[in-house]
Amino acid sequence: MKGLLLLSILFSTFFAFTQENATFSGSISDFSSGEEIIGVQIYTSDHKFGALTNEYGFFSLTLPKGEYSIIVSYFGYEKLLLTLDLSSSIQKNIQLKSKLQEFEEVTVSGTKENDNITNTEIGVDRLRIEDIDKLPMIFGEKDILKAIQLLPGVKDEGEGSAGFTVRGGAADQNLILLDEATVYSASHLLGFFSTFNSDAIKDVTLYKGNQPANYGGRLSSVVDIKMKEGNNKKFQVDGGIGLIASRLTVQGPIVKNKGSFMISGRRTYADFIAKGFSKDLRKSGSQLYFYDLNAKANYKLGEKDRIFISGYFGRDNFIIKDKSYSSNEFGEIYESESQFGLQWGNKTGTIRWNHIINNKLFSNTSLIYSNFDFRIISENNYGDDYDMYRISSIINDIHLKQDFQWFANSKHKLKFGLDAILHQSIPGMVESEQDNQFGQSKFKRSTTLPSLEMAAYVSDDFQITNKLTATYGLRFSTFSVLGNGESTFTFDKDGSINDSLFFRKGEFAKTYYNIEPRLALSYAFSSVTSIKAAYARNTQNIHTLSPSISSNPMDIILFTSYHTKPSIADQIAVGWFRNFYDNKLGLKIESYFKKTQNEVDYRNSADFLYTKAIEGELLYGKGRAYGLELQLKKNKGDFTGWVSYSLSRTERKMEGINYGEWYNARQDRTHDLSVVGMYDINSKLTLSATFVLHTGNAVTFPTGFYYLGENYYPSTSFSGRNQERMPLYHRLDLGLTWKKKSTEKYESSFNFSLYNAYGQANAYMFQFEQDYTENGPGPMQARKISLFRFVPSITWNFKIK
Repeated sequence: MKGLLLLSILFSTFFAFTQENATFSGSISDFSSGEEIIGVQIYTSDHKFGALTNEYGFFSLTLPKGEYSIIVSYFGYEKLLLTLDLSSSIQKNIQLKSKLQEFEEVTVSGTKENDNITNTEIGVDRLRIEDIDKLPMIFGEKDILKAIQLLPGVKDEGEGSAGFTVRGGAADQNLILLDEATVYSASHLLGFFSTFNSDAIKDVTLYKGNQPANYGGRLSSVVDIKMKEGNNKKFQVDGGIGLIASRLTVQGPIVKNKGSFMISGRRTYADFIAKGFSKDLRKSGSQLYFYDLNAKANYKLGEKDRIFISGYFGRDNFIIKDKSYSSNEFGEIYESESQFGLQWGNKTGTIRWNHIINNKLFSNTSLIYSNFDFRIISENNYGDDYDMYRISSIINDIHLKQDFQWFANSKHKLKFGLDAILHQSIPGMVESEQDNQFGQSKFKRSTTLPSLEMAAYVSDDFQITNKLTATYGLRFSTFSVLGNGESTFTFDKDGSINDSLFFRKGEFAKTYYNIEPRLALSYAFSSVTSIKAAYARNTQNIHTLSPSISSNPMDIILFTSYHTKPSIADQIAVGWFRNFYDNKLGLKIESYFKKTQNEVDYRNSADFLYTKAIEGELLYGKGRAYGLELQLKKNKGDFTGWVSYSLSRTERKMEGINYGEWYNARQDRTHDLSVVGMYDINSKLTLSATFVLHTGNAVTFPTGFYYLGENYYPSTSFSGRNQERMPLYHRLDLGLTWKKKSTEKYESSFNFSLYNAYGQANAYMFQFEQDYTENGPGPMQARKISLFRFVPSITWNFKIK
């Protein structure tokens, strides 16, 4: 009710203001491909009034009635000068031409040159896909999430991992959206690759905790990824062949200038290579590969309506099968079969309807589907003996969203809307079966947990004065735990089951309510200097249990339940922003402090496999994170890149861990440095390099060993939770892009990269092993295990236009 009251007041206020004004509105797209462009600047020649295109290419600029010279500007494109007689409202669709020849690659910034100074955004980073394409990556695979790890305040989870943490939050506190659909596990190959094929991606934006009110559901960050819409003027084929995977993208018009499609696929061929060297693998039927497929289509129903349909499908299959023959003590021959497998994948689908209600009001309606599942399989059949073990999880979401953008006047731009998500999850389903000489045994744990998540929001971008700008808003969210027709356990303080409750299917068992205010302010001292401050409250209803050193697809995902409350984070951030040398160089210094409630961690010696109820293994507490982030970035010229440094601390406090005292969170890392450089030697050669250095991750090691027989074993006594550190990590990666051929119809290039160029043996993990001497078994030793040293790769990329 408060949000509706605020909205009605704003409507009445703005109606009075707009009586003597007229509106210039429309959409802006690329002349050669027809794709809408995000972030185009439309402003009057005297720079008094301006607007930007939204994420769908739509703009609306309300001005006092009169004649104007309007400039349309976007980095990498020719400026357009329009003369308008704005005696009444005008709607006009605009196409911008590249400054370069049409057959050359266009470099797009996604923002105006000093947008980092004038807007209210703090803790926001945008990545250019063409920069990602140049960066050296492990195995030569272009990876959006690994590029994000090079930004200030963002930390990787481990050597080669696509997982990341933001401003002290855990990996599950990042909301990753692909065309508005949630991607729950954004990794392939146990975390070494992300699920996102950059050939299919149009735009990537990272919000580090101070996101606008239209985003919700995670404490730390939002990664908003949008797929390409496809060229609506001509057909185009892009692809690449690398050492471990190949890619192919096809796009073109459905009906020229009215609709287009894009299909992009990627698959590894490690299984083909391995089977080529192993006859046993070929015969066994083992599977060792991952694939992903992106697809999108759009069609203009008229001047005011457009339909989009997009989807993503990705899966990893790692199944090792073995067959052998053995004999028993009686000389009888019997066959042994075994298989071990890991399978996981994501499916998403989005149907979106854009509708221009009038020249000031824009509507977006979306129906979204998200699915994630994983499975671990272990089966062994030794003659008459049989044992089987499986663990799996499934998440199904159906999501309905209604968003509005109202360009009220030159000083106010409002966003408001509603969304609802129906979750159906089966966390940590366990099945085991044994049949041997000692008898038969079976175990099964499987519970479907439904829930309903809803939210309403309103926000306003308010140009208070020429120097002072504010973005303020409110998000009201609810989370309802629904009955599943099964018993729900209750627990005592030690996590033991002490009672049970029963709720019918679909019954509202419990509902949580949260109000999430958002506020951001920016004051521009000049066109090149500003200070910003922001506050945001975020809530989260998903909790990931990951006892391993980094998150992976086999982690157990739980939603807020009858016992587990939503996690809440309050973050304050301040920053100073300065541009130098005609906006070619930008410096930003940001500091943040974040407090969290209802953080979830697991008990010491927690058992997630054979317990009847996983929630009994959980502990709840609070957290805090604070830090300083610096980034110096060069945007223009032959040499571009950035230097990022983060100084931070992340701690948690829970009864039952570390005697109830503050302890380091697993993702705590004091120092984090990233250096990125890209140099265009000439029009055909680009040299790139990245250097990273950071404090080792926080870990828990055993404090002693015991001697049994002639062997040493690690003790069950451990240091305080995450009180030890992995060694200092550092690595240099080098890359070279060679554009071999470029014509109006065809392009080709080679990308060479060397991961870990000086061969640093960084510690991935420590393994405690017994040392053996001439006199027999010796004491236990901690042995460092390293994964990647001197990893070269080559990728051939091509484009047929």
